[in-house]
Amino acid sequence: MEIQVVTKEDLQAFRRQLLNDIKALLLFKPNTKKDWLRSSEVRSLLKISAGTLQNLRINGTLKPAKIGGILFYRNSDIEKLLEDGEG
Repeated sequence: MEIQVVTKEDLQAFRRQLLNDIKALLLFKPNTKKDWLRSSEVRSLLKISAGTLQNLRINGTLKPAKIGGILFYRNSDIEKLLEDGEG
């Protein structure tokens, strides 16, 4: 059985590599953009209440699709709303 010695330099190299790997993981943002968002996701994204979201529906600013009792909003509509600065 061969004994391997881990030196201080080995540990420092490991530390640097580990930190680089963690940084790469934190910077990696996969394209997970959804096409449709639920009401709760829209409220969270826009930082608005359920009542405000309802007002946006009523005045026609956002037009949801209703599927099985659940309202879904197009992500592109939300992005346009943010770009236009409405709401």
